[in-house]
Amino acid sequence: MRRSRLSVYVASLLLAVGTALTGAATAQAADTAAIGGYVALGDSYSSGLGAGSYIGSSGDCKRSTKAYPYLWAAANSPSSFDFTACSGAQTGDVTAGQLAPLSPATALVSISIGGNDAGFADIMTTCVLQGDSACVNRINTAKAFVDSTLPGRLDSVYTAIRSKAPSAHVVVLGYPRFYKLGVSGCIGLSETKRRALNDAADYIDAATEKRALDHGFTFADVRPAFTGHELCSGSAWMHSVNWLNIPESYHPTAAGQSGGYLPVLDAVA
Repeated sequence: MRRSRLSVYVASLLLAVGTALTGAATAQAADTAAIGGYVALGDSYSSGLGAGSYIGSSGDCKRSTKAYPYLWAAANSPSSFDFTACSGAQTGDVTAGQLAPLSPATALVSISIGGNDAGFADIMTTCVLQGDSACVNRINTAKAFVDSTLPGRLDSVYTAIRSKAPSAHVVVLGYPRFYKLGVSGCIGLSETKRRALNDAADYIDAATEKRALDHGFTFADVRPAFTGHELCSGSAWMHSVNWLNIPESYHPTAAGQSGGYLPVLDAVA
């Protein structure tokens, strides 16, 4: 009986110690980004185009104080924060002009990239100004590019990031779907175009996720966070066509950055 009670006591003690150690390890992991620096790379979805409150010195890169990287840094106080994401950036622009802040001391890197390589602006222009068949054909051309060329370009970016920041936790964020489908009375693009654009977002997200995981990076899928907040949802976190500010069209609003992108990064950073 005594031996049994002793065994139970020892087992309970070991469990308590193990729990304490696990909690300490979890806390240490959570503080990793704060111990080192955070570098935010990428395109307009990371710079915050569409969110307003642009940093004057960022010029045409349109870096916003309401973009998810800026919000994450403000909330988590990393030891350093470098925000080099730029509106319009392609993979080559990242490797050529955004990687300078990376170092062995970098703890966290975030990036969204690839949409401009696949012709995002031209796709949207075609789908807004031309008919269904032209829109679908342009998207099919982009899908062929995603199959044949984009993986190699992503590999180049991801390899360069890992080379300059060998210990960093790298989070690759995807793109949201644009439209809620099957909604009557929503003016603008046809249902055929809306469905094709959503399929295009899924297609590039799938390709990006595969390349990110193959490099040992984390892929952060923002589509679930944006569900219910697509265009035509009645509570959109995306800009529709804005004829007074065309570049902001089809980009997340400030609410899309804070309610869509930020929680997704926060969950995995």
